[in-house]
Amino acid sequence: MKLTQEIKDLIGEQLAYMATVDEDGNPNIGPKRTMRVLDDEHLIFCENTDGKHHANIKNNGKIAIAFVKREDNKGFRIVGAAKSYTDEEHMNLAKEKAGVMPKAAAVIIDIEKIYTLDSGPIAGKLLEA
Repeated sequence: MKLTQEIKDLIGEQLAYMATVDEDGNPNIGPKRTMRVLDDEHLIFCENTDGKHHANIKNNGKIAIAFVKREDNKGFRIVGAAKSYTDEEHMNLAKEKAGVMPKAAAVIIDIEKIYTLDSGPIAGKLLEA
């Protein structure tokens, strides 16, 4: 699934809220201030706390990220597979995109599906590739 310019613009303007799930199916959600567009099919962020989200990513890679512009009742939920990297190349790539060096890892998300979070009749609808 590819990001449209509209989605890229929203990602550039709004705070990401990321959800992961542990091995027992328990969800975890929180803000991710360093979430950025890597390319048309990937997001990247700096993993700095090395906490529950990172443990969940390393365990199963399942991830969802929400971006919403509340004033316009417009947003998107991106679902995909995340992978953690600690090598110099990926760490520098995350620094280049987010402006800070990751403390624990660079995480790249392979975008699988995108859903609308708009209000009204299209709320929660899967966008077509």
